[in-house]
Amino acid sequence: MRLKIWLPRRKLLAAAAFGIAPLAAVSGELYRLEADLPYYSEELRSEDAYIRERCLLDVYYPENIEAFPTIVWFHGGGLKNGGKSIPDGFQEKGFAVIGVNYRLHPRVKAPAYIEDAAAAVAWTFENIEERGGSSEKIFVSGSSAGGYLTSMVGLDKRWLGKHGIDTDRIAGLMPLAGHAITHFTVRAEKGIEETQPIIDDLAPLYHARADAPPLLLITGDRDLEMLGRYEENAYMMRMMLVAGHEETQLFELDGYGHAPKEPAYPLILKEAKRILGKLEN
Repeated sequence: MRLKIWLPRRKLLAAAAFGIAPLAAVSGELYRLEADLPYYSEELRSEDAYIRERCLLDVYYPENIEAFPTIVWFHGGGLKNGGKSIPDGFQEKGFAVIGVNYRLHPRVKAPAYIEDAAAAVAWTFENIEERGGSSEKIFVSGSSAGGYLTSMVGLDKRWLGKHGIDTDRIAGLMPLAGHAITHFTVRAEKGIEETQPIIDDLAPLYHARADAPPLLLITGDRDLEMLGRYEENAYMMRMMLVAGHEETQLFELDGYGHAPKEPAYPLILKEAKRILGKLEN
């Protein structure tokens, strides 16, 4: 029997830390949080202690909205640190949010991070409908390193293809201040200096294509962002347009530094709602 507890929003995530599956009542909507769900098979988990430790996700979703949309959210941290979260800016908005942990450098190297991200997105496609969501309304987003993972999973069809899922089923991609070139941690693994830009098959730019899902690129101010981050996203937008992609946008948030989450959340939600409107027409 599942324990149900009524909680205000500010206590929702705290309850999850104790293994409680709470409900939050907001404007007639009920939200549930399921914490620390594994997204790899039991066979893989039994063979790898680090997969058991890190490859978990949290699912926050509305209980009384039919065919709700979902945002899969990847945390930042340079592929070296950080942890899953359900951003406040996405809560109580009629969306499910899936916060994902993935394995980290130096205990793993590329492409393990991308494999984990793809496995979590595949889990979402395979499991969100049993919770009342729609597999046709899955968006992928993330901050910094999470933005890089968003773009890699959504542009390079190899990773979701391993799970038998067509990447183009993703409804929209919204990376926040993610690398468009090969990630600096991946470059470091190969002995390449951080100041040496590389575009190989582990770079989102390498996979620019006309038939990708809608793409919303967001960065901070070019003068306040991490080294070259705005410029490589601007190049990404340009190359997507050159490739024939008709739904690529780039927002530069003036006055903000690296990966400014609070001003980005409304932009991500607005774009998701725009896409949902097109899907419903």
